[in-house]
Amino acid sequence: MLINNFIEESAKKSPDKTALITKEGRCTYAEIEALSNRVANALLSEGFNKGERVAIFLDNSLEAAVGLFGVLKAGGVFTMVNPTAKAEKLSYILNNCRCAALIASGQKISITKKACADAAHLKWIYLQGDKILVSNEDSKKMFPLNEIMRSGDNTIPIVATADTDLANIVYTSGSTGNPKGVMMTHLNMVSAVNSITQYLENTSEDVILNTLPMSFDYGLYQVLMAFKTGATVILEKTFTYPYEIIQTLIAEKVTGLPIVPTIAAILLQMKDIKKFKFEHLRYISNTAAALPEAHIKKLQEIFTNTKIFLMYGLTECKRVSYLPPEQINVRPASVGKAMPDTEAYIVDEDGNKLGAGVAGELVVKGRNVMKGYWGLPDETAERLRPEPSSGETVLYTGDLFRMDEDGYLYFIGRKDDIIKSRGEKVSPKEIENVLYEIRGIVEAAVVGVPDPVLGEAIKAIVVTNNGHNLTERYIRKFCSEHLEDFMVPKYVEFRSELPKTDSGKIKKTDLKQCVA
Repeated sequence: MLINNFIEESAKKSPDKTALITKEGRCTYAEIEALSNRVANALLSEGFNKGERVAIFLDNSLEAAVGLFGVLKAGGVFTMVNPTAKAEKLSYILNNCRCAALIASGQKISITKKACADAAHLKWIYLQGDKILVSNEDSKKMFPLNEIMRSGDNTIPIVATADTDLANIVYTSGSTGNPKGVMMTHLNMVSAVNSITQYLENTSEDVILNTLPMSFDYGLYQVLMAFKTGATVILEKTFTYPYEIIQTLIAEKVTGLPIVPTIAAILLQMKDIKKFKFEHLRYISNTAAALPEAHIKKLQEIFTNTKIFLMYGLTECKRVSYLPPEQINVRPASVGKAMPDTEAYIVDEDGNKLGAGVAGELVVKGRNVMKGYWGLPDETAERLRPEPSSGETVLYTGDLFRMDEDGYLYFIGRKDDIIKSRGEKVSPKEIENVLYEIRGIVEAAVVGVPDPVLGEAIKAIVVTNNGHNLTERYIRKFCSEHLEDFMVPKYVEFRSELPKTDSGKIKKTDLKQCVA
């Protein structure tokens, strides 16, 4: 089974069923199948080769969904880029995985042009919209994406693809400062989708409302899960206007709502939310960061007939575990047990399995485990290692856990200093690199601090040269011009010096203790 088979099989079974709802309208499975075929054939007609990479730089939209399936149908590999990314980040991704094509928003042409200027491997740019308002430059051809979707060849392309072939590269923050490309094969992704839809009990009757960006794999998989089961998915660009989301929940009879703690906090801040009736909402799922126990109880009071699934995962294997809803009042601090077809256990520093109550690193085993990091063999070898007992490759997560006597998992902390804010993984080093570009900053450190809405808020601690009157407002503005929205520090603190180790390295452990 391939990821692109999801849309093909659902189009055969239910061609007239509504597959996707956006602000612009509704599309059936038959329509999305035809549209994605047109995108695939447009790529192939230009000489696109199997295994080439395509970046998709779009908001949640019909074009984003059609684009990724079109790339897969052409035998390619897609990578979703956060729609708030600046030119520097887009340029890095284009060059790092040597993208042959880019599907981007026509409204962000200035960012696109700047990012593509030095993308040596990029040959084709497909812009969302009906007209190209800029001329073709260099050797890169530009095409109007919507014209292709409207009038291209909609026959199913024949490309020999195996389930072990690469399907997706997900860029996730790394401790080095540059994002790492997590390589996922068709088998990895299909296995994850099968397991998640099994425990969520998804069917063709489901209507899933997704407000999370598709560059975040949690958001991406809502589309994949819906198309696998023949369900309907509603794509919203943001949760900025919660009352509109509530109205959509009710009007469209939504049955599934994926959230992160930030969304939960927004919902709970709505004073009149209890007046609404969510009669059709079957489940709410949460991942990215743990929901506070107080928030869980308040959600139960509002969504009285809705199951709440607490989950844990990481990009390198998509999902690890889930807590059955009937256990939520018994073990509200747990992230549950391993999901179907996945094994999870805890080991010490020597790789020996640990028993109940002992803290150690979580190890994951299953077909959903990534192929590796793009172009990073050393980092791959550090995370993917042979299991001592079987020799099979397993994933060392880098996260510390303990397990109770009944086998339920409890998250303790991360071995590295990656921050999770707004459901996104954030590399402090990446932000620090930008801070050091500000004239007058001589030292910078970024840490996460507890936040009831964001999970963790980003705090920058900086030391400046004498004579430079930098302000918090200026630093945050500079960061907003060079980083995605979720990476901009919420707090900036000025200090005369930062704590150091004997070797001169900044001691972030001391900083975290000071700011927590």
